[in-house]
Amino acid sequence: MSIKSDRWIRDMAIKQKMIEPFIDRQVRKTDGAATLQQVSYGLSSYGYDLRVADEFKIFTNVHNSIVDPKCFKDDSFVEVKTNICIVPPNSFALARSVEYFRIPRNVLTLCVGKSTYARCGIIVNVTPFEPEWEGYVTLEISNTTPLPAKIYANEGLAQVVFFESSEECEISYADRKGKYMKQVGITLPTV
Repeated sequence: MSIKSDRWIRDMAIKQKMIEPFIDRQVRKTDGAATLQQVSYGLSSYGYDLRVADEFKIFTNVHNSIVDPKCFKDDSFVEVKTNICIVPPNSFALARSVEYFRIPRNVLTLCVGKSTYARCGIIVNVTPFEPEWEGYVTLEISNTTPLPAKIYANEGLAQVVFFESSEECEISYADRKGKYMKQVGITLPTV
């Protein structure tokens, strides 16, 4: 397996629509506002910094729910559509990527949180994008601090690193009809 460069990512994004919408450079400032900084997003040297959309499901304990991956209840969350999401202390929110991904059969990705958020005690947890998986990425954003934390929609949240194998896998995510295939919104766990 080899890690893929910006040239490879750009080529795959344009020719095979691997990432849509695709931003072919690092964006750090709001258009037209040179002094307003953003958490960067877009193509980087050896990866792609995805953006978080403005849809969030913020975990709440209002109903004294138990977190159970086999029976996850939608009333465990408060749904919000906002440009700035406040994640409560020692809690988490689910979100989705702005970008839609189509992973080739001989590629596996790892997705890790950006250092800007990590330095604030915010952890982004995303599982690998398996060969031939496609969809919007469901993102888990953990606030490990004792204070509320801000997450900025339509800005960078995590970096995707692409690994290409010298051979195709025998059975892809699409072949086994994976349960999170072609997800379009924030997708809760299913068994």
